Amino acid sequence: MKRRDFIRNSSLASSVLFVPNFLKAFESSQLKVDGNKKLVILQLSGGNDGLNTLVQFNNDIYFKNRGTIGQQKNQLLSVSDELGLHESLKDFKTLYDEGLVSVINDVGYPNPSRSHFRATDIWQTASSSNEFLKAGWIGRYLDAVSKSQLGAIEVDDTLSLLMKGEHINGIATKDAKLFFKTTQDPYFGAVLNNYKDAHLSEHNLGYLYKTVIDAKSSAKYIYEKTKLYDSKAEYPQNSFGKQLKTISEFINSGLETQLYYASLGGFDTHANQVNSQKRLLEVFSTGIHTFINDLKATGALKDTVVLVFSEFGRRLKQNAANGTDHGAANLVFLLGDKLKKPGMYNAPANLVDLDSNGDIKYKVDFRNIYASLLKDWLLTQPDAILNGKFESLNLV
Repeated sequence: MKRRDFIRNSSLASSVLFVPNFLKAFESSQLKVDGNKKLVILQLSGGNDGLNTLVQFNNDIYFKNRGTIGQQKNQLLSVSDELGLHESLKDFKTLYDEGLVSVINDVGYPNPSRSHFRATDIWQTASSSNEFLKAGWIGRYLDAVSKSQLGAIEVDDTLSLLMKGEHINGIATKDAKLFFKTTQDPYFGAVLNNYKDAHLSEHNLGYLYKTVIDAKSSAKYIYEKTKLYDSKAEYPQNSFGKQLKTISEFINSGLETQLYYASLGGFDTHANQVNSQKRLLEVFSTGIHTFINDLKATGALKDTVVLVFSEFGRRLKQNAANGTDHGAANLVFLLGDKLKKPGMYNAPANLVDLDSNGDIKYKVDFRNIYASLLKDWLLTQPDAILNGKFESLNLV
């Protein structure tokens, strides 16, 4: 059997199993991951408008620049005399009121990119704006700490740069049963039956044989651990809700996986932003509320922190299409019951002191947040993983 025939015919042709640098997965009895702490990373893809998510409703500059999309005080969920959350974040606000949310304002980095793809790469690799890295910061964590692809799972069909290391990649799957079933494809058996004739090369069956062993090992472990647990929480019936339910089931089943990643897209609101953002924030709010309460009910929340980010914010001034264009600094959410400073971690964005493009200036480097989570939550040294020294912010 030729490699190209295997790839073309197998149902795995579009699977994330075919990624470079896969190392042999640990069998369930061999998996050793340091620590029990879990980190869930959620991206609001497209650049969520932070200024309409956390609104300075007494600020005249805000309304001067947002004549038609500005959110009025009577629409908002007040969190202080000056600030209110978007009306769609009702469920999220209950978590905030319970002390389970920390809001970090003005998060960014020097010389920010306003390209979705480049900005996402920067956040996912923890690079500077002039660096182009081929491994994500979670991938480097897998290389240095987990030593196993099972250390990180992306709940998606494809694997992002975030989860790719120099030597080890995480796993991408939306469904443990389907992931396992896929590895039972007849072509897997055909490869295994012919492995004796394969030389361990990237250009023949040796490559496929190693990939098959890796995939079958990982899929079997995940399936065997998760098939006995089914979340009883009533998650929203949308893609984001299903992703969060899957992560909850992975965590509560006892998987030793430490890191999870999922995303909610659609936040690139250049036109008619008000209705789009209202709908998306409601999806986020109901989903994350169910997820946190699910983890709380099972006792898993005490060992879980959730990081929510968007690759950039939006401009202060609305555009002519009743939307907003790509900006720079934005807010970040941390959720959990071990937060050192729940509520507002720092002051909201300064709407007077903008950069030369009319964007919010960053005050907190996003890599300091990563350093905090690596050092204080995952209990590992962040310098090598982040390719530099970034001080912890004492967040958890």
